[in-house]
Amino acid sequence: MKKDYRITFGHIEVGPTARKYLQDAIERNWVSEGPNVKQLETEFAERFGASYGVATSSGTDAGIVAVTALLDCGAVRGDEVITPALAFVSTANCILAAGLVPKFVDVELSTLNINPALIEAAITPRTRAIQVVHTMGKPCPMNAIVEIARRHKLLVIEDTCEAHGASLDGRLAGTFGDMALFSFYAAHMICSGEGGMILTESEKLDGLCRSIRTHGRRGGDLYFRFDRLGFNSKMNDLEAAIGLEGLETFDRTFEIRRQHLLRLRKALSRLEDRLILYGDGPGEVICPHAFPLVLRDEKGSIDGFYQYLEDHGIQCKTLFGSLPTQHRAFDFLGHRMGDFPVSERIGNTGLHFGVHQYLTDDDIGYVVETVTSYFD
Repeated sequence: MKKDYRITFGHIEVGPTARKYLQDAIERNWVSEGPNVKQLETEFAERFGASYGVATSSGTDAGIVAVTALLDCGAVRGDEVITPALAFVSTANCILAAGLVPKFVDVELSTLNINPALIEAAITPRTRAIQVVHTMGKPCPMNAIVEIARRHKLLVIEDTCEAHGASLDGRLAGTFGDMALFSFYAAHMICSGEGGMILTESEKLDGLCRSIRTHGRRGGDLYFRFDRLGFNSKMNDLEAAIGLEGLETFDRTFEIRRQHLLRLRKALSRLEDRLILYGDGPGEVICPHAFPLVLRDEKGSIDGFYQYLEDHGIQCKTLFGSLPTQHRAFDFLGHRMGDFPVSERIGNTGLHFGVHQYLTDDDIGYVVETVTSYFD
């Protein structure tokens, strides 16, 4: 039975722009990849500072396609991609799906992001790329990470799925590396139900990704000439129709969600002796993807607080946890508890909940009241 939440992670409200593009697709009697997808690719790339945009069926597929492109850039099966130990599961799954191996690196408690000081020690002769994640919309220190990558001749993939519009020193997240990944799932800033996007400045990578997302066809055409490993990872025109409306309303959505995020951060600041809260660092503008928090008691458990919020109608989720040691799916890689202490600590003591644009001021007040009442 579906739970009746007052505060959800997000949902879709289909407005007039989306309905227009949906109707256009219906009248063409063709809803697979078509004009809506091409328009979304062009406009999304322009909005977020890239020369090329490749739409995919999900953010996860964007990752699978991007990592698979490494096989045409010198990688072979079994090579490694550095990736944070703490992240949504798709970050590791996309590496494995492409036939490569995730080389996990621990994160920083103060940012939830990959610890740049640990990256260089994780590089081996088999490393081919560094995949970073701008977790909960907080930008990674990209200049330092890109410098490491260039020194070791590695590509950089930015997982920007939670960071649409985030910026560092005036530069958008997703514009530092060689490829950037975006997700259009319901909880994200731009939503198309499902769907994703790869952005790049490289004509070569654009061509590779277009081929890979269409079964590895030569030039992305429809003839049965397959030059590389590929998948059916295309977006359809119905999803793109909803995404075009999300792109049109992006600035307003970002503003509303930022207001919610900042209000929560200010109102809950009196609990900072009990909670680690995450705000803009120097030069940062965090994308208001969600509201993360971590218990200051490193030996504590988030379970009681999690259940309290759920019982009061606030949908919440943990902060991912350590993929290699706290999720059975990755047992085969042979890691042991204690290998990624910060990620494991956040997995035990962290959670997040939504700040989406359809919440009201009263809803935000209710969240503040509920969180405060638990700790009081």
